[in-house]
Amino acid sequence: MLSDIELVSQFSQELGEDYRVAKSYVRDVPTQALLHVRSFTHRLTDKLAASQQLVFDSPNLYDRIELLNRQRVINVRLTRALHRLRSDGNRGAHPEKYHLTAEALELLAEKATERLVKLVEDLYPLLCNEPAPEYRFEPFDAFAGRDLCYRAVMENDPQAQYLVGMSLKARALMQKEQEQALHEEAEQELDPQSEANFKQAAHWFALAAPHLPEAQYEHGVSLLHGYAGKADVAAGESAIIAAAKAGVVNAMALLGYFYLVGGEQISIDTQLAYRYLQAAADREQSEAMANLGVLYYQQANYAQAFHYISSAAQAGFPHAQYHLALMLARGEGCEADPLASEQWMAEAAEQGQLDAMLHCAQQMLNNENALGNDFSLAERYLREAVKYGHSVPAMIELSIALADGILGRIDVVGSAALLKMARQRGNEREREVIAPLWESLSLQIDKVLSVTLDAEEQRALQRARELLSDPA
Repeated sequence: MLSDIELVSQFSQELGEDYRVAKSYVRDVPTQALLHVRSFTHRLTDKLAASQQLVFDSPNLYDRIELLNRQRVINVRLTRALHRLRSDGNRGAHPEKYHLTAEALELLAEKATERLVKLVEDLYPLLCNEPAPEYRFEPFDAFAGRDLCYRAVMENDPQAQYLVGMSLKARALMQKEQEQALHEEAEQELDPQSEANFKQAAHWFALAAPHLPEAQYEHGVSLLHGYAGKADVAAGESAIIAAAKAGVVNAMALLGYFYLVGGEQISIDTQLAYRYLQAAADREQSEAMANLGVLYYQQANYAQAFHYISSAAQAGFPHAQYHLALMLARGEGCEADPLASEQWMAEAAEQGQLDAMLHCAQQMLNNENALGNDFSLAERYLREAVKYGHSVPAMIELSIALADGILGRIDVVGSAALLKMARQRGNEREREVIAPLWESLSLQIDKVLSVTLDAEEQRALQRARELLSDPA
């Protein structure tokens, strides 16, 4: 019986190597595993198109999958499977933006790899004209991580040093987001674990930078943000400029952004901003497409803005998905389409975009005609908007839902704690909204306290009263 790697290699020798590398990175470098999943999916669309003499007119993976579906090369089930892998791969590029932990990222890489080989099994009859042979899925191991470390240290291999740095950087970014989210809840100062991983990542990027343009870009980013301690913006910008000129797509995207807003040694230059953003967008860099869209939007060229923002949204960039939803709702650069707007808003929320999470939660709780009135999902979205975005409107919305029992239970302590946090963080307008809610909740607590005989309920109500009586 074949192994899963042998099955994919028999399906396509080229894709078999992509799959082997992706699987080898799952445990120790899951970000790279997911990026290889996306690369595999892109090459798979080429293979599917070639089987029907179909020519793509776009490098965008979303467009390619949709064209294959429209031309009936693949059915709806296979279309969904390809889109799922595309989404998994996008999460590998910026796992911290999806609020993933290291454990969740590794699990995602495992599931994506399993979905990948299942898709190959499903496509085998279509592309090989025979049933897929039986195979066994071999367990994941951690050999790749040990091998990378050996090559990075003992062989001074720049590619291995770069990948070790990328693994440490991804871990540090996810740790940092979790640390920032928990900082407000901690009673004492947290010991940031992310700092040590940032410093180690900076070390490996610096070693690989003279030999590898991708590492030179990451070295520049580490200098800009002070991964090793103190930031060196001028040196960081120089490294990013050199990497962009060497053709590193992420460097092009960042340099284009710098030409939009200016830097320490980079002057604002709209022409150069267009040049670098367009070059990165042509290679499907989602943030570059989104920034091009923003640039056109600021110039009131809504048709071009819609084109690039929708391209970035289709490439899986959550912020672009949120802004595309707004443009579709307003009919900016397109025909107004409320249903498509709701669908893109839901997609952005599911991918962790905090403004979209708040919007969808509010719709679920307050609009009976909203797409999917799932109160448990609404609560999760609001809690994440509070935890990661410290959103005062989310605090207010969740406080009301807990006090009124909309979520299936009444939690006056939780409601009072959220209202107190909102008042501490809110601006003047938000405080005006909070004031009558504060008074109403206080009256509700006093009223129930006057009649309840339940000792546990009395303790909870007293705690809620203490929270609301605290002037802080």
